[in-house]
Amino acid sequence: MSSSSRGPGAGARRRRTRCRRCRACVRTECGDCHFCRDMKKFGGPGRMKQSCLLRQCTAPVLPHTAVCLLCGEAGKEDTVEGEEEKFGLSLMECTICNEIVHPGCLKMGKAEGVINAEIPNCWECPRCTQEGRTSKKPKPPLASAEGPAVPSPSPQREKLERFKRMCQLLERVPDTSSSSSDSDSDSDSSGTSLSEDEAPGEARNGRRPARGSSGEKENRGGRRAVRPGSGGPLLSWPLGPAPPPRPPQLERHVVRPPPRSPEPDTLPLAAGSDHPLPRAAWLRVFQHLGPRELCVCMRVCRTWSRWCYDKRLWPRMDLSRRKSLTPPMLSGVVRRQPRALDLSWTGVSKKQLMWLLNRLQGLQELVLSGCSWLSVSALGSAPLPALRLLDLRWIEDVKDSQLRELLLPPPDTKPGQTESRGRLQGVAELRLAGLELTDASLRLLLRHAPQLSALDLSHCAHVGDPSVHLLTAPTSPLRETLVHLNLAGCHRLTDHCLPLFRRCPRLRRLDLRSCRQLSPEACARLAAAGPPGPFRCPEEKLLLKDS
Repeated sequence: MSSSSRGPGAGARRRRTRCRRCRACVRTECGDCHFCRDMKKFGGPGRMKQSCLLRQCTAPVLPHTAVCLLCGEAGKEDTVEGEEEKFGLSLMECTICNEIVHPGCLKMGKAEGVINAEIPNCWECPRCTQEGRTSKKPKPPLASAEGPAVPSPSPQREKLERFKRMCQLLERVPDTSSSSSDSDSDSDSSGTSLSEDEAPGEARNGRRPARGSSGEKENRGGRRAVRPGSGGPLLSWPLGPAPPPRPPQLERHVVRPPPRSPEPDTLPLAAGSDHPLPRAAWLRVFQHLGPRELCVCMRVCRTWSRWCYDKRLWPRMDLSRRKSLTPPMLSGVVRRQPRALDLSWTGVSKKQLMWLLNRLQGLQELVLSGCSWLSVSALGSAPLPALRLLDLRWIEDVKDSQLRELLLPPPDTKPGQTESRGRLQGVAELRLAGLELTDASLRLLLRHAPQLSALDLSHCAHVGDPSVHLLTAPTSPLRETLVHLNLAGCHRLTDHCLPLFRRCPRLRRLDLRSCRQLSPEACARLAAAGPPGPFRCPEEKLLLKDS
């Protein structure tokens, strides 16, 4: 029976899925190949839809939707125990006609088909074997001077080998699978009988011989081309020398060029004369205008448009509550160079945030409350030397591992540098309300953010009396620097932690509102005693001290 008469879809190739058991499937993404850089989790656009080069499955299996072409049922090899019965009920895909059938449905034995031991559920069906059809012309075996001929690998094996060699040439990553080492060992064994004028030890240890000392040239894939008359085979690929190594690709940043001419100091008029007010006087006038009025002034003339881009007129830019940020908006932010930037509750991506932070070296205040951790993780790879305030309230999906990545010093320091400063060493105010902050993360915070004067831990479900003990311990650097502390909504706090706040002499504001287990009487006693002086309570459980 022909394949066309077996129904629609006969002979259509099915896409295989991961086995989830091999070494490549269980490893994580490398984050460096061009497929990883395209992923959204690493800041890419996500257009290729390909897996990491190091996670290419070496033994792909049939999808769970695959059924037999004859009986229409899936594989049932798990229902029996015998080897022959399992083979008869398992689905097998032919490498020639691509038909998926049960061997038991063909009423043929196991010996009548050619089983591929390298790929699961793959064979050459008995019908294609009897008709003498093959997918590719077999290559002649490599003859060896000391042993029998080495059989040529299967087409699937050759395709896998070509793909791995391409990955090595493009990405310069080491091949973790053992298939390439097997093919290299086969090539080495086939060319063991070399000429006697070759230097001893060079063919086995893989070192490149001296120029002119031997006719052997070693390419990047590890195969060798032996000149005629030397007693070994002449391999046809590749014949040319190895290409020069590609230079490492550095991260490219688009830097806006400066204006062609300096900004004018005076405003030219239509009559040809200049306005009597200089540029400094106009800037003082512009400082009393808001963002909307400044945008209107930029439409008046070209001179005003250039003057209104002065960063002194834009100390703070608010882009909060916007669903998406367009490239003109981002370039406008970079051109104005604000000191404070509010991106709270926006749909900013990791790539956009990294692009902004690399161009705002003078940024002092950054508000990212309500954003996702996938975009906030750009803080781990962006330098922020002037940052003083960081707002990370109500960030989604934040765990201890993410906070550790943010607080620890960057691992990619240059050789010779011994500085182990964290990314938040200079931050004076940190807002972490609504995060799942544990005591382990709090210890890292005390170690790598020692200059905090204002700390917001409100509505953190895991903050309790041990956390207050860590903040006010004798070894804590925040004991002498903490001025404002917000612990509102921390329901694990009890009256036993209130005397610990007397250890902070510079404390001026303590917010304990909405703490269920704290009694108003205990808060009143703390307000009357205070650290060096008494507090005043404008609201219940809110302690303030006049400076």
